Amino acid sequence: MKGRLATAKSQARSHVVQNGTHRRSIWSRMLQDKHLYLMLVPVIGFYFLFKYVPIVGEVIAFKDYRFSDGVFGSVWVGFKHFQMIFASSDFWRILRNTLVLNLYSLVFGFPVPILLALLLNEVRRNWYKRIVQNMLYIPHFMSWAVLGSIVIAALSPSTGIVNLLLKKITGGESIYFMADSFWWPIAYTIAGIWREAGWGTILYLAAMASIDPQLYEAAKIDGAAKLRQIWHITLPGIRGTIAILLVLRMGQMMDVGLEQTLVLQNNSVLDVADVISTYVYRVGLQNMNYSYTTAIGLFQSIIGVILILSVNRLIRLFGERGLW
Repeated sequence: MKGRLATAKSQARSHVVQNGTHRRSIWSRMLQDKHLYLMLVPVIGFYFLFKYVPIVGEVIAFKDYRFSDGVFGSVWVGFKHFQMIFASSDFWRILRNTLVLNLYSLVFGFPVPILLALLLNEVRRNWYKRIVQNMLYIPHFMSWAVLGSIVIAALSPSTGIVNLLLKKITGGESIYFMADSFWWPIAYTIAGIWREAGWGTILYLAAMASIDPQLYEAAKIDGAAKLRQIWHITLPGIRGTIAILLVLRMGQMMDVGLEQTLVLQNNSVLDVADVISTYVYRVGLQNMNYSYTTAIGLFQSIIGVILILSVNRLIRLFGERGLW
């Protein structure tokens, strides 16, 4: 019995010593790289101030918020605003539009950066590759106020280059792309792909750069053509990156960017162009109905978190690492 107690005590002491050594090693590494950790302070401060502190304001979704009473002084109304949401026909319309536009972007937009990265990865002339990359990246760094004006001008029924080409080819009448409920979602999706495809291409090209070149050499020796090399080496090599970006993209299924939609939409297409973000902006900020739109935003965030957790779990079941 005494021997067992002595063994247990020695193991406990050893565990404490190991933990203390581990903590000291972490602190020593942090002190050694203190300048790198100091560079994280502005980033942590930004997310704390603008992402975490505003979460406190979500409480007004359960209150009848008034400026004079403040966030914590306003009257509690429980789930009243959530009941109003699900009883509103406007909510189901904007929810449908949000999901449809995001589904178009996911189905047609998500594969485009992968395809562009595969094509650029096969280009051997560096000067040509750099030019194409720069042309692809530039739209991502431009405001939607500028890009939206370009899209609207290009699709104009009278002077737009798209309609001028269609008239010469088909001889038909002009199409009002931005005022037609059928064509507007298509124009919206293509505009989004044009802006974001270059950014996604950067990520996939970086992933391709980490693939061992010896794998391609071995495939060539075995007689594999380019398509087989892409299918059996390149795509499996970037599968982890595809999985992570898919998880992040699914988390945005309830969120359509305000700026793009606000610039491209007009009163003629509100039946398909009015989404959650524009509705919250119009009803919440312009009409000052803060509690109701905060409830919509909270519902939107909860569904986004559920989607991220679900897709991340599914990705891990398929053998990928996921986000965590």
